[in-house]
Amino acid sequence: MKVIGALIAFAVGVNLWFLFEYLLHRFAMHQLHGKGIMSREHLEHHVKAGWSFDYTHILSWLGVGLVGAAVWLPVGYLLGGWWIAIPLAAGWPVGYAFYEYEHAMCHLRPPHTAYQRWVRKHHFQHHFGAPMTNHGVSVGWWDLVFRTNEAPEKVKVPRRMAAGLGWIIDERGELRAEYAADYELVGSFDSDERQEQLDRVRAFASVAPDA
Repeated sequence: MKVIGALIAFAVGVNLWFLFEYLLHRFAMHQLHGKGIMSREHLEHHVKAGWSFDYTHILSWLGVGLVGAAVWLPVGYLLGGWWIAIPLAAGWPVGYAFYEYEHAMCHLRPPHTAYQRWVRKHHFQHHFGAPMTNHGVSVGWWDLVFRTNEAPEKVKVPRRMAAGLGWIIDERGELRAEYAADYELVGSFDSDERQEQLDRVRAFASVAPDA
């Protein structure tokens, strides 16, 4: 029974992260419209839709692990002792690491499974269609709970931003045939300083980029 309890506690810890991920993304990153470093950096990510890895991701994971230990260890201990406390606290950073990996892979690698296909389409509708929807990156059920889920037949990707998702286009800059069921390129490749400024204004207003 202790092992089953520990497994349940671990699953709860992971899903507590998924809820926090949703709330953080929606309220601390988008509804603040660039006020504060977290919101500002996230909305800059929306301007280009690219991805780059740096040491801050490791520091973030370590920080999330410490938060999990500080918050969920005592809560878990009060609920059932160390058999509950340790897996509950461990689930939190594992959920966060899963989120970081899947988010990066959305931008860097093509999908190979049904889940990967879903998570990319769900996430890029958030980027290019409606930034105030689809706040859950790892899972979609919190968007369903809070009625922020949006799932169009095809996600419309501005051509000038498609380079941020290098896997979606071929060497000519056209949409790869295998992704035509889920995506559509719109607009032109042209982008100048004025367009980049407009993209930034719209991103910081949590409005979809124009075509």
